[in-house]
Amino acid sequence: MMLILAIDTATPAVTAGVVRRTGPDVEVLGEAVTLDARAHAERLTPNVLDAVADAGVAMADLDAVVVGCGPGPFTGLRVGMATAAAYGHALDVPVYGVCSLDAIGIDTVGDVLVVTDARRREVYWARYRDGVRTGGPDVAAPADVVADAAAVAGSPDHAALFDLPRQAATYPTAAGLVRAVDWSVAPEPLVPLYLRRPDAKPRSEQSR
Repeated sequence: MMLILAIDTATPAVTAGVVRRTGPDVEVLGEAVTLDARAHAERLTPNVLDAVADAGVAMADLDAVVVGCGPGPFTGLRVGMATAAAYGHALDVPVYGVCSLDAIGIDTVGDVLVVTDARRREVYWARYRDGVRTGGPDVAAPADVVADAAAVAGSPDHAALFDLPRQAATYPTAAGLVRAVDWSVAPEPLVPLYLRRPDAKPRSEQSR
């Protein structure tokens, strides 16, 4: 049995949850979600504390941290991944990074396209069959995404751009994040999935 802190800031949903994992089974003991694309830095830590309190456990009881590594905007990912790394270091527990789209796609059934907001009138996308990723992740304009799946899931506003039946999964959940981890292998260093360079440029590049 493991107690796991799961967090994700790759989408407008600022998600934190405490999950109990017993073999293949997961149980969410506490979860706090704030839907605000501008509140990652402000809400993540309060949501973590709320989730831990709702779970009735102490931070010292946690055995691991799971964090969504995107794809997502630079600022949001930086907040979530830095926070996850800090908790892992402070608690001396392993930190597992997962694709945030996988945490959505794992709750889908059949052949499903999962999309989230990439800004610039684009979407991050990946393709799943019964919860297993078969294509992506990538970023593209909606018109350039091959939408021959049986259904679509993910960000409601962006899923609506595709003429496909909708499935219920919208944003990464604490349970989805934990289920997306390959627990048979040791955690690797956290690597953000930006899929493109951030808008901000170093001063050395601004004059080029």
